[in-house]
Amino acid sequence: MEILAFGVQADEQPLIEKAFRGRYEVHCLDVFLSADTAPIAAGHEIISSSVNADLGADVLEILAAGGTRMVAQRSTGFNNIDLDTAERLGMTVARVSYYSPYAVAEFAWALAMAVNRRIVRASNRTRDFDFRLQGLMGRDMHGRTAGVLGTGRIGEAFARIARGFGMRLLGWDVAENPVCMELGMRYVPKEELLAESDLVTLHVPLMPDTRHLIDAGALKTMRDDAILVNSSRGGLIDTAALVEELRAGRFTGVGLDVYEAEAGLFFLDKSLEAITDDTLARLVTFPNVLVTSHQAYYTEDAVGQIVDATVRNVTDYLDGRRSENVLVPRS
Repeated sequence: MEILAFGVQADEQPLIEKAFRGRYEVHCLDVFLSADTAPIAAGHEIISSSVNADLGADVLEILAAGGTRMVAQRSTGFNNIDLDTAERLGMTVARVSYYSPYAVAEFAWALAMAVNRRIVRASNRTRDFDFRLQGLMGRDMHGRTAGVLGTGRIGEAFARIARGFGMRLLGWDVAENPVCMELGMRYVPKEELLAESDLVTLHVPLMPDTRHLIDAGALKTMRDDAILVNSSRGGLIDTAALVEELRAGRFTGVGLDVYEAEAGLFFLDKSLEAITDDTLARLVTFPNVLVTSHQAYYTEDAVGQIVDATVRNVTDYLDGRRSENVLVPRS
């Protein structure tokens, strides 16, 4: 049996091939799954998709018509999958419910420190042999307040690092994390967290209830000199509203590893094309904004764990087992 893996990055391919070797044949494609590419999967019972794949109803219909019965998504998030349609079509869907939280938490901190200490601007200057310090002044994190929206495994890892900096910790979540409380975190309403935090970081999943969690009102609640970091899902922030606040000169820095309209842009080379997304084009022009291309998870450790879990998901499907990774069980 050959498994077709869509949206495979060059660095990721050797890890996938190694993990599947001796178990199943796998064919890696660098194209992302969409309505245009779904017909490629014809004749493949099992396909693997990436985080930015389009698994809406129309794509699932095409896959099912071609004989696909199992989708193994290589990510934790699954907001891109129409689970109701998958169930109706009798398709099994599995994800990776857990991988290294340190990869994302550490990258979120990299974004925070980069915008705080103006690292990108400084690097660009020194490439031109401009060694002035004007405009590069940052702030100590020690003694300031970190607000963590979402205190699961990743939020907890972020809080541990914040504690190491000597920061005061505020948290917001549907359930309190005892470990975070042991670190000294105080759980407060979202509005209080936003108003009091020098650094706000997002680590909640994207669901209907959390879409635009940081909307125009939330942004206005934040301090003018706050730092905002999002390494979770782009749809958590109303980007158009964020642009308006940035135009008003607010925020010390914004670090974004995700963008709500990133599908069809992130993971692709668009350097020779005109970008028609006016919001993104405006966003990247602000000197206090750093945008990266959904790479927070992209470490050898995390990707290795994601691939290993994907292999287990395939094996479980073929052996008729069900694990915590299954979103839609085998019918």
